[in-house]
Amino acid sequence: MKIMIGKLAQGSTGPAPEIECWLPQQNQNGLGLLIFPGGGYGGHAEHEGPGYAEYFSQFGVACFVVRYRLSSKGFRYPAMLEDALAAVCTVRGAARELGVDPHKIGVMGSSAGGHLAAHTLVAWDRYEDPISLRPDFGVLCYPVITSTGEFCHKGSIENLLGPNPSPALLEEVSCEKHVTRNTPPCFMWHTTEDRGVPVENSMMFASALRKQGIPFELHVYAKGDHGLGLRAPFAWAQDCLRWMKEGQFVACG
Repeated sequence: MKIMIGKLAQGSTGPAPEIECWLPQQNQNGLGLLIFPGGGYGGHAEHEGPGYAEYFSQFGVACFVVRYRLSSKGFRYPAMLEDALAAVCTVRGAARELGVDPHKIGVMGSSAGGHLAAHTLVAWDRYEDPISLRPDFGVLCYPVITSTGEFCHKGSIENLLGPNPSPALLEEVSCEKHVTRNTPPCFMWHTTEDRGVPVENSMMFASALRKQGIPFELHVYAKGDHGLGLRAPFAWAQDCLRWMKEGQFVACG
């Protein structure tokens, strides 16, 4: 099943991306998870999109894989952020028909998709819409977070912003710098062996959340390279399910 993403009231022009839906056949628990696949903002990694959706939907979570616009198709920031926020709006607006609790809608992303999820968590209030654009929680898997310095994943940021972005634009997309007391709670995981996106990215975001008193759970594993997804030799997905079902995020914000 696919649904079209509605445009934000103040969003940019361009094609409306699709959301691919995985609705549980039984034991639906009201949780909704919008999934932004990784791929360096140049592609969509299938194992970090449909792969996640197939897994989590087995446990009663309604999953929505968002095919946001990409640099490889000629798009730059803020198109990707607007697609992510519009997807939150679309799913929340159709929550009843989709069997989702409108107060239990989260965003999930890996690598560059993790940057998009984190950016959605910290930038939801940059746009106005009659339906709240604020996710209720976030799940970040080995995310790109910072846009500058030695821990920046330069390929993702260049695809997002183009070559030679201004310091102001780099500041705008560096997620750890925009955490506030209204940022939703997060579940995060990373590995210390990640040679693609250093673990410091997750640690920076966790530190920013802690300073603002935002609940979070961070798992740092010793072994494993970048892009593991569900192939990881440890039980991050089970921990994530437990964290989501605990539902402490519902009362926050």
